[in-house]
Amino acid sequence: MTIPQIEAYVDLDAYAENLRRLGAHAPGAQLMAVVKANAYGHGLVPMARAARAAGVDWLGVATLDEALALRRAGDEGPLLCWLHAPGADFAAAAEHDVEVTASSAAQLAEIRAAARVPRFQLKVDTGLARNGAYGAAWPELVAAARRAAGDGLAITGVWSHLACADEPEHPANDAQEARFREAVAELEAAGVDPGLRHLANSAALLTRPGAHFDLVRAGIASYGLPPAPSLVHDVPLRPVMTLRARLAGVKRVPAGQGVSYGHRHVTDRGTTLGLVPAGYGEGIHRAASGRASAWIHGRRVPVVGTICMDQLMVDLGDLPARAGDLITLFGPGDDGEPTAQDWAEASGTIGYEVVTGLGGRVQHVYGGMS
Repeated sequence: MTIPQIEAYVDLDAYAENLRRLGAHAPGAQLMAVVKANAYGHGLVPMARAARAAGVDWLGVATLDEALALRRAGDEGPLLCWLHAPGADFAAAAEHDVEVTASSAAQLAEIRAAARVPRFQLKVDTGLARNGAYGAAWPELVAAARRAAGDGLAITGVWSHLACADEPEHPANDAQEARFREAVAELEAAGVDPGLRHLANSAALLTRPGAHFDLVRAGIASYGLPPAPSLVHDVPLRPVMTLRARLAGVKRVPAGQGVSYGHRHVTDRGTTLGLVPAGYGEGIHRAASGRASAWIHGRRVPVVGTICMDQLMVDLGDLPARAGDLITLFGPGDDGEPTAQDWAEASGTIGYEVVTGLGGRVQHVYGGMS
């Protein structure tokens, strides 16, 4: 099989099956597939199309630019975005039937001024201290929403985001859920129909059924990666992405040979080194130098020396490898190959960053759902 020099192979069948299993785990709620940040590095438009084909009710993105890119690509289903700086093009959102999120009374006023008949949702900050109306700003937003509803604007939902859902026993989860229920009650007491109530991200979808409400947002879990490596749940999920390359070179070196910048690795024996044409220019974390591994010819081999901008080195030992041979940096782990989570641990980060940060010369190739 001929593949590009470095490619991210994305298994659309695995993605669709993950979404089906996540939806079945929250049977009383609608399902949103979150495809922000280029679908966590997997490709915005292809993953959105696959999600729609899998029957999801909603797509979710962070920015209006992402939402409009989906509309230009032909998406017509329910679509929510939530991160807006002042001056956002809310008129375009209304024109293309994109639902936006109001996180303050001032932002809602901007939405109303820019678009005569927008559809929007309300966000309450229940304790993440990030986006959303917090403290006294929530009653102000409720009052503004009541006026908007009286003028015929469509409020379709109210939502918030959990800070510690990947730690199910953390007391912040109960506190945030309680505050969310209070916020919804305040909205209803003001005579405003809250529409869809949603709080659960991937971790809460998997472990906190009481937080499912009317809609759940499947982000990292839909791509088959754990919200946290220690999170215990009973939903079988399969990693969707495999990052693989062709060896650009192979050379035999003696014991005592320094490898890559700084000679932070010195060979302890005669060995074969393989040159992988990928580095931090592709989003491979330099912090994984000397700590990560790859998979070739049925074996894990260590990454040795400092990961460079365009390339990294692996110690092949006595494997009969040649330039052009396929090497997998991470994949589902079925055959023993490293996973994105393995690379995250080697880099001292999270799986989200490993896949979302891929770029540069990485080509995306899609399989499945033919």
